[in-house]
Amino acid sequence: MRILVIGAGAVGGYFGARLVEAGRDVTFLVRPARAALLRQGLVVKSPVGDIGIEAPRIVTTDQLAGPYDLILLSCKAYDLDDAIASFAAAVGPDSFVLPLLNGMAHVDALNARFGAARVLGGQCTISATLDDAGHILHLNDMHSMSFGEQQGGRSERLMRVAAALSGARFTAQTSETILLDMWEKWVFIAAAAGMTCLMRAAIGDIIAAGAGALPLMLLDECAAVATRNGFAPRTPVLDRFRAMLSAAGSVLTASMLRDVERGGRIEADHIVGDLLRRGGDQLGPQALLRIAYAHLKAYEARRARESGGRAG
Repeated sequence: MRILVIGAGAVGGYFGARLVEAGRDVTFLVRPARAALLRQGLVVKSPVGDIGIEAPRIVTTDQLAGPYDLILLSCKAYDLDDAIASFAAAVGPDSFVLPLLNGMAHVDALNARFGAARVLGGQCTISATLDDAGHILHLNDMHSMSFGEQQGGRSERLMRVAAALSGARFTAQTSETILLDMWEKWVFIAAAAGMTCLMRAAIGDIIAAGAGALPLMLLDECAAVATRNGFAPRTPVLDRFRAMLSAAGSVLTASMLRDVERGGRIEADHIVGDLLRRGGDQLGPQALLRIAYAHLKAYEARRARESGGRAG
C-alpha cells in the first residue's frame, strides 16, 4: 500500500517515521522549507526508541504523480483548506483519506471535496513537538491511533488499512464506532481547552480557586451538544472525563492554552466554535461554551491587531 503522509510535523512525521521504520512504502508531502530540512534526514527522539531516516522519500505538491492508496492527514485545523488543495491530486478512485484532527468540521470538508466513501474516521493520542532543529520529540510513551468506517462496522478495505498500519512501533486499531469515539474526544478537548484558556490555569489551579464546578459544567454543556447531534457520550467515558476535570492538584492544561501563552495561532473555531454552532439554540447567552468561545475570539482579535492584521 502506497502511503502519503501530509506534512512531516510532530504528529504526521512521527507516525510516518514509525511506518518507514516498519518497512512500509511511505512518502511525505511537504512544503519546500521542510523538504530542505528533511534532505538532511528525519530524526525522531522517543522514550520508546529513536529513529533516524537518512533519506526519507519526500515530494512537494508540484511533484505529486498518480494516486496513493492511503493519505494520512494530521495538520492543524487552520491549515486544512491549504492541506486539502495540496494533496487533492493524490486522491484517486480507490484512495482513502485518514484524518487525525480533533473535532468534526474537517470530516465535513473532506466529505464535500472527495466524497464520504473515500474518507475514514480517525483519531490519535500522542504528545509530540518539533525542536529548533526540526527533529520530532516524542514526549511520553503514548502513541496510538484508531480509525474506522464513518458508517460503522468492518469492511474489507478497512482491514487492508489496518494491515498497512499494524506492526509498526505504535498502537493502531480499528473501531466500529469511530464517529462516536471522535465526538467523545471532542467533548473532552473542547471542555478542557475552553476552561483552561478561559481561566488561564491548570485544572488543579481552578479547583484550588474554589471554582471546581466550572470545568464539570462546561463538560456537561459539551456532552449535551454531542447528544443533540446523535452522539451521546457513553457513561464510562463521561465518568473518566469528570474524574480528569475534577482532580485536585492536576496540572492538566489544553495544548490550546499553551498556544495562547506563546502568542500562537489557535483552533478556536474548529474545537470550540463549531461545537457551539452545532448546539444551536440549546445553549443560552450565559452558556460557558459561549463565554469560552468569546474569550478565544477576543484573543485572536487582539493577536491580529498587534501583528498588524497578519495571519500565521
